[in-house]
Amino acid sequence: MAGIPDRAYNAACARLASAMGVSLAAARRRVEVKAAAAGIRDTAGRLGLAEELLTEATSSSAASHAMLSSLLEAVGSDEHFMLED
Repeated sequence: MAGIPDRAYNAACARLASAMGVSLAAARRRVEVKAAAAGIRDTAGRLGLAEELLTEATSSSAASHAMLSSLLEAVGSDEHFMLED
């Protein structure tokens, strides 16, 4: 599939890829799949969808960061646990 030559769309996909920690192709593919499911065929609609996905990714990243940090904290009995060779 040929890429869409719209600079704003590519920039939005690049920001989405950066926020999600994936490649540009993977982020663009995610937008394309969501657009196909929603029936969006124009570039402006895909740009809006990419911006929505970026908003979701940045808002959920703070929550997932807090959850991961809480999961990585040592619990009372494991606080002084150390692996030995």
